[in-house]
Amino acid sequence: MKFGAVAPKEAFGATAVHSIRQGGLVLKKGTRIGAAEVAALEAAGIAEIVVACLEPDDVSEDVAAAEIAQRIAGDGVHVDRAFTGRANLFARDAGVLVVDREAIDRLNRVDEAITLATLSAYKPVVPGEMIATVKIIPFAIGKDSLERAVAGLQRPLLRVAPYRIRKVGVVSTILPGLATKVIDKTLKITGERLAPAGARIVAERRVPHERAALARALDEVLKEGAELAIVFGASAIADRRDVIPAALETIGGRVEHFGMPVDPGNLLMIGDAAGRPVLGAPGCARSPKENGFDWVLMRLLAGLPVESSDIAGFGVGGLLMEIVTRPQPRDEPSPSNGRSIAALVLAAGRSSRMGGPNKLLEEIAGRPLVRIVVEAALGSQARPVVVVTGHQRERVEAALAGLPVMFVRNDNFADGLGTSLKAGVAALPPAAGGVVVCLGDMPQVDAALIDRLIAAFEPDKGALVVVPTIDGKRGNPVVWSRRFFPDLMAVEGDVGARNLIGRHAEAVTEVPLSGNAALTDVDTPEALAAVKRELENT
Repeated sequence: MKFGAVAPKEAFGATAVHSIRQGGLVLKKGTRIGAAEVAALEAAGIAEIVVACLEPDDVSEDVAAAEIAQRIAGDGVHVDRAFTGRANLFARDAGVLVVDREAIDRLNRVDEAITLATLSAYKPVVPGEMIATVKIIPFAIGKDSLERAVAGLQRPLLRVAPYRIRKVGVVSTILPGLATKVIDKTLKITGERLAPAGARIVAERRVPHERAALARALDEVLKEGAELAIVFGASAIADRRDVIPAALETIGGRVEHFGMPVDPGNLLMIGDAAGRPVLGAPGCARSPKENGFDWVLMRLLAGLPVESSDIAGFGVGGLLMEIVTRPQPRDEPSPSNGRSIAALVLAAGRSSRMGGPNKLLEEIAGRPLVRIVVEAALGSQARPVVVVTGHQRERVEAALAGLPVMFVRNDNFADGLGTSLKAGVAALPPAAGGVVVCLGDMPQVDAALIDRLIAAFEPDKGALVVVPTIDGKRGNPVVWSRRFFPDLMAVEGDVGARNLIGRHAEAVTEVPLSGNAALTDVDTPEALAAVKRELENT
């Protein structure tokens, strides 16, 4: 291929390498230069134009890209028309992308002008999703390069393996302290994982975390037609001789592999029972976030084998994300027991829904509402107690006169509760392993309630966020591990940290309570009157 700058007349039949804009002339890159283009270039005073001109032994970029794309496409793949030297390949069916990495690497080494890029191997794909692209870098390549590339393509290099397994059985084991709500949520998340594959849960059991009971349940779901069984253990698998592997062997199955170099997802078991796969799920599989369980599950749903050698190859790229339940790095500030909890009282709001007065200064049984809240925090185990003020700061601080608290001023209180969280968390001492965030308008939250939440905070066991619940509804205050301090400081607006709790479900521990204290805040005159009646009559 000839390449270089020539006069417009000498460019006839060649291809413009660069776009040209001059005066009223607009000539786009890739334009084939004809008589009209030559005249326009000369009229615009263009002395030279950089062009590419094919020679007899050249193959145009589109022809070359199209031929390579057609040869590498396997089952379930659609090749789009080549354009500007690029041929895109798309998934025709839902399934898992299977690629021949070694052959793709060889193709990309044939000539620097020939490139093939794909999605990651074994990625789940949906119909119409782009999975690969062939791009010829220059405007043409030599026939010899194309022939060498094609000679190495004895078979398709990528295909979409369609999902084959449609019926899944789930067995959950139970131990004291495992809430039914956790199992229900796990089933919901599992159903959502299976949906893109067209699979569903057809049989479900909940049994004690014992070998015999689990063995019976596994046998039952398989007899009910499950083509794949998943076991969610109340306790993680610790060894090939643990309850879940032992139960599988009791029904004549076998453990094919235990453990995986993917984090989260280490404690996964792959087994087989009568030719049907059985998965012992790691704890992270209860979360909707991507983890090693997804990698194995989607392959199995597509009928692809997952051998021990495959799992051993997961290590590079297997560190998927920061796991909030993992112990903190040694060089981070660390309290002596990890459970030193500070209290943060948010008292900067404008009380806009009260229609005038500052609700925090309204008196109940002779005490300002905000003082009741702060004294409850002081009566708990939490130390220190930090109070964020903003609206009518002087009056609020005067209402708390004499109390051993630290005040933090939030000048941006009008921008929402998130600004108070940011100001308050930033002021917490390095020794604080966590913080209980209290709302200044919840006077029915007492010291005993706060202490119950603090008692449930067990960072070494993954209980990094503690939330009170009443009849399944979450309330306040909430205990947060130091691990989440940066996230709390990033909260914006008035929604608080609800979304943050939802994103880290695996770190959340719920404490069921009776009464309405954890749900009752004073936002309106009517709410204030109701709380006054209740507190003044006790």
